[in-house]
Amino acid sequence: MTEHTTKHTSVYGLFKQALTGNIQQDFTKGSIGVAAFLLAVPMVLEMMMESIFAVVDIFFVASLGFEAVAVVGLTEAVLTLIYAIAIGLSMGVTAMVARRIGEGNTVKANQVAGQALWTGMLVSLLIAAIGISYAEEILRLMGADDAVLEMGKNYTLLMLTGSITIIYLFLINAIFRGAGDANVAMRSLWLANGLNIVLDPLLIYGIGPFPEMGVTGAAVATLIGRGSGVIYQLYHLCHHGSSRASRIRVGLAQLKPVWTDMLALVRVSLGGILQFLIATASWVALVRIVSTYGSAAVAGYTIAIRIVIFTILPAWGMSNAVATLVGQNLGAGKPDRAEQSVWKVARYNLYFMLAVAVIFVLFAETLIGLFSEDPLVIADGVNCLRFIAYGYGFYGIGMILIQAFNGAGDTMTPTRINFICYWLLQIPLAYGLAQYWQLGTNGVFIAITIAESLLAVIGLWVFRQGKWKTRMV
Repeated sequence: MTEHTTKHTSVYGLFKQALTGNIQQDFTKGSIGVAAFLLAVPMVLEMMMESIFAVVDIFFVASLGFEAVAVVGLTEAVLTLIYAIAIGLSMGVTAMVARRIGEGNTVKANQVAGQALWTGMLVSLLIAAIGISYAEEILRLMGADDAVLEMGKNYTLLMLTGSITIIYLFLINAIFRGAGDANVAMRSLWLANGLNIVLDPLLIYGIGPFPEMGVTGAAVATLIGRGSGVIYQLYHLCHHGSSRASRIRVGLAQLKPVWTDMLALVRVSLGGILQFLIATASWVALVRIVSTYGSAAVAGYTIAIRIVIFTILPAWGMSNAVATLVGQNLGAGKPDRAEQSVWKVARYNLYFMLAVAVIFVLFAETLIGLFSEDPLVIADGVNCLRFIAYGYGFYGIGMILIQAFNGAGDTMTPTRINFICYWLLQIPLAYGLAQYWQLGTNGVFIAITIAESLLAVIGLWVFRQGKWKTRMV
């Protein structure tokens, strides 16, 4: 721990340091609590900003009718597959950059960052090609009726073809997080969300000189916001004269394509991609089951899940702090410190998630009512929010353990756990409870809680075996 940190042991001093990032902290030495705090604060704020994207669009399009909400919900279900790829790649990038930083090899860390940019570009071009060719068919496949399809086809097209903004936001922020420069990642999301919040009502409703674009305006606003965030990221990643010193610097030398390095990154990321594809494909399947009960049910489910995401992503921010701490400490040859970091942050996350669960159970109707006045939408949304909240304590621990594996570069272990909990249990259970036991949408919500709770139990059992400590990246 640096002398500067020692002199500013107050919460305010540490909070200020976490936000400014002006002092480079060695996260392999000193107090684990201080290290976790300095990483978690900007990462939690970053993830809160990412979660605001989900809530803001729903808030502004809700007045257009539940068909508009269904458009956003069905498209978001498809976009979760893109998030899976982005987050999966990010797992590999964070693990590799953190390990190199822990070893003191910044030259190789910079090389990883440069090749990550090329990898993200290639993936984004492929997704854009699919979006241009099949956007309408994808929306219909998700269960959209003719009214939803007519209203939402342009929204879906724009969100798919502009996927590079999603990929790069996650990927470049993963580079900064792996290096311990989480404050840069946080500020890029502040910029992106600020623009999205301002532009959403202007473009959706046609306020002032802006055209009235309806639900399509939400897509345009989101792409402009995210694109601006990416430009901000690239400036700090590549601009060597920045006043905010970063451990990572990418120049022309690092941007020269090195196919062997890209393949190495893909190999490490493959488990992460499969891990999140399995998880998010399960969410797509759940939306498809819910859609059989009508657009109002999809709208209620969508609103509830957006509120859930608003709280899970900040908790995921604490999990990202764990990934960095594990990666850097393993790189420095300190596996015991890596494990201690996991337990400490897991305790913080558990307290946070339990507090949120109480709020959800007590104030579910109020929260859902902020987004819709339709009684059918509110009924499904309230049930979804409460059932999911019952498992929040398990979620808080489970996501920390999963990210600990990922930070160590052991992305295949969470992949296997996800396969068991989501595909072998959650999807069949949701369908069975909803259809055969005739619980309707409540059956889907119950299945979510059971599967997520089991994931935490299995993750804890595997983590205690300690094989992740010897993973080579």
